[in-house]
Amino acid sequence: KPLGIALATGVLAWGSGSYVLHSLEQGTRLPELALRDAEGRPVALEDYAGQPLVVNLWATWCPPCRREMPVLAEAQEREQDTLFLFVNQGEGSGEIERFFAAQGLALDNVLLDSGGRLGQHVGSTALPTTLFYDAEGRQVGSHLGELSRASLARALEVLKEESPQ
Repeated sequence: KPLGIALATGVLAWGSGSYVLHSLEQGTRLPELALRDAEGRPVALEDYAGQPLVVNLWATWCPPCRREMPVLAEAQEREQDTLFLFVNQGEGSGEIERFFAAQGLALDNVLLDSGGRLGQHVGSTALPTTLFYDAEGRQVGSHLGELSRASLARALEVLKEESPQ
């Protein structure tokens, strides 16, 4: 009888631990959200899994976002094995295009999140927020606030270390 109780307790503890671990991992996975691309077509975030991913939440009215854009543009150009997504929070494509033209920026993978759902889903409390996901869609890092060249370089190092080969 004591052996049965110990076995049942062990199985219950293992099951509870597995459930908690699964729940925590699900919270750090690439969210299953549909956003829109610059042409207004729906795009699923999970479609971008498969390689290291940097997701930047930003807006044109945000001064730190504006200052970090050239740093991110350089990294996007340089880091060919990492995909950068620029998820605008709450603005339209016309406003974004005018901002890019005025700043002389050319960014790939600009997505529109008109309702700010991604920011809410990941718990972003301010802009800019940058999230780092490995090739399997697991979040391995985040940065709240303006990224410098050095802080982005370090985050990309960690992302490469964490990404399965």
